Amino acid sequence: MNQDRSDTGADSTDVIIVGSGAAGSALAARLAEGGKKIVILEAGPDRSNKDLISSQIWARRLKWSGPPVIETGNDKIGHIFNTGYGVGGSALHHFGVWPRLHPEDFNSFSSYERGLDWPIAYEDLKPWYDQVQQEVGISGDAEQETWRPDGAPYPMGPVPVFAQGHVIKRGFDTLGIKTAPLPLAITTRPYNGRPACIWDGWCDAGCPTGALANPLTVYLPKAKTAGAILTTNATVTRILTTRDGTLATGVEYAGENGSRKQLLARVVVLAAFSVQNPRLLLASASEKHPNGLANSSDCVGRYIMTHPAGSIYGLFDDETLSYLGAVGGQLLSQDGYDKLTHRDKGAFGSYQWMIAQAVKPNDLLGIGLTRPDLFGSKLQAFMERAIRGFATMTAVAEDLPDTNNRLILADEKDHLGVPLAKVTHTTHPESKALWQAVMDEGQAIFKAAGAQAIWTGPQAPMHIMGGTIMGSNPMTSVTNSFGQTHDIPNLVIAGPGLFPTSGGVNPTYTVHALAMRTSRHLLDNWNVLTA
Repeated sequence: MNQDRSDTGADSTDVIIVGSGAAGSALAARLAEGGKKIVILEAGPDRSNKDLISSQIWARRLKWSGPPVIETGNDKIGHIFNTGYGVGGSALHHFGVWPRLHPEDFNSFSSYERGLDWPIAYEDLKPWYDQVQQEVGISGDAEQETWRPDGAPYPMGPVPVFAQGHVIKRGFDTLGIKTAPLPLAITTRPYNGRPACIWDGWCDAGCPTGALANPLTVYLPKAKTAGAILTTNATVTRILTTRDGTLATGVEYAGENGSRKQLLARVVVLAAFSVQNPRLLLASASEKHPNGLANSSDCVGRYIMTHPAGSIYGLFDDETLSYLGAVGGQLLSQDGYDKLTHRDKGAFGSYQWMIAQAVKPNDLLGIGLTRPDLFGSKLQAFMERAIRGFATMTAVAEDLPDTNNRLILADEKDHLGVPLAKVTHTTHPESKALWQAVMDEGQAIFKAAGAQAIWTGPQAPMHIMGGTIMGSNPMTSVTNSFGQTHDIPNLVIAGPGLFPTSGGVNPTYTVHALAMRTSRHLLDNWNVLTA
């Protein structure tokens, strides 16, 4: 639908932000504090910390429950598990593991002829990493992280290491592989009005105490204090543009009762995560943009990535107290982060180990589901032993971007008439080889630690990135380095969909740094952007 700014039949604001997750909440806070009128449209239900319940059943309720996503390819993206639905988005149930990308992650093609280059360097994000960690509060030890890129020290001391962490660390020490405290966006002491974590291992069910940094705890309160309006159960169905297609004018959305409404704005920000953002761009095709908005490059929906993750499990004679700590883990190792570490095995890419995750007996990430082959008395015997001596760690491996790993619109539509997203993803052979090499390394570490039994999980998708990648060339990317779409400069993308490469670290910290950089750019260039 085309609409000139002079059409005033709808309400208007300065900025519409679609999505209330990590990127949306951070942008809302900073833009509202900069004096802009902000409306956040969230498709899912409202939530607050007092609504969160530490249980496995509750954790499932925080996952995606919107329109289904059709997944194809050899290695699916795990959309339901990796996303969220409702206020806070996927960041509401994220584990708070916040390492930085490394300098070499930004120039993968130039340095290795693999993947893509970012249009920025690490130094461009460094000050924003520093700012975010001070506002959010990250616990860690920068000196022990000998691989950590240059930056300010963490504002809080490291997370505690419980018995499970000490047991697994023996294996790393024996093999001469360095470890350090895992950098977590979780409080180890009272911080900015938030209490210290009690380390009861319920991060994936949200955090009712506020110790875990998430949108409900940090940036949404800032945004609301500065005057931002949050509207829930508001599903955006289409982006509106001027008749000539050169500028975004607002959005059409459906309210809780299905009624259609329009909201106009000077700037539209899509922060609805890596699948819904390109879906909405493609579904907003018009006469001036017949292949979807911001898609003159044919890159909208392309280069979908998901970290191929793998878990190592073991039984030890030691009492591991595996229920204590954070779901993200206690220790980190990036000793193998160099992208050529396993080149002799046909592998390429960076990876890290997150060591000693807190686990519960059952459900999605529980001990019982690590052995789906056991039933009855065998399962009972396993659980009686595992509840005392179970230990685990998880690898995050790089996923090389591939133009064929993409999102398109399906023939099927949701209840609002918007075509469903269909996502195809198959892991690049060199990324698959990296995952296998890392799994072999992990088993060797557990053997060196003294595990009496060792087994692994299958390759699992962790995080979703790409689909609206940034770049300096409008013919090969969707946005510039600030998330402004090349085709429509006041239509802005935020979130991990901007990533041209995945690196080997969790993306949420970088998502925040990019959002802060974008918000500063929008405020500094407001008059030009909205002319």
